[in-house]
Amino acid sequence: MKPFYLFLLVSVLLQSCVSSNFSKTEINRISNGMATKPMRVFLITKKSDSLLLRKKSTPFNLKRNSDLIQKLAKRMLATVQDSASLGVGIAAPQVGILKQMVVVQRLDKDNEPFEVYINPVIKKYSDKKRPCPEGCLSIPNKRAVTLDRAYTIWLEYETLDGLHKKEQVNDFVSVIFQHEIDHLHGILFIDHLLQEMQGK
Repeated sequence: MKPFYLFLLVSVLLQSCVSSNFSKTEINRISNGMATKPMRVFLITKKSDSLLLRKKSTPFNLKRNSDLIQKLAKRMLATVQDSASLGVGIAAPQVGILKQMVVVQRLDKDNEPFEVYINPVIKKYSDKKRPCPEGCLSIPNKRAVTLDRAYTIWLEYETLDGLHKKEQVNDFVSVIFQHEIDHLHGILFIDHLLQEMQGK
């Protein structure tokens, strides 16, 4: 193969990798509104929403599409803090974006800030459990106590600044992380309730 055609092929492949980071539909969902505008929360009561919520999200490269990612983060923050939803956490699939990003309210920190976590992975769960009342923005009018959440988790993630971090998280905030990271794998908190019922 001639060098020019080889270069052209490599360029096309690289471009396709970059552009496949976010689908056209995802780009439209993020771009359709100001950074302060909340996004529509996907609900399991709507079939097309429910199908998306059950899909696995993909990790992504923070350096690509950085402006889009920053806007997604801002809009997710606006959504979780909006009076129409008001939660302690939200995952990207809940706004129709199948990427590994979550927002969690750090109730264990001063001023209880909402923080953005990219490509979060729970590396280890404690044997100790924490029964916890849970609800979900994507499951209207449903609250119940889960029994199988770990009291402590060991977490790895990236920040919006591109830093790689490791952290130990305890108690209720640990449960928030477990709930939101479950969303990235197509898992809902009601699945835990079903497993608990089957285990009895």
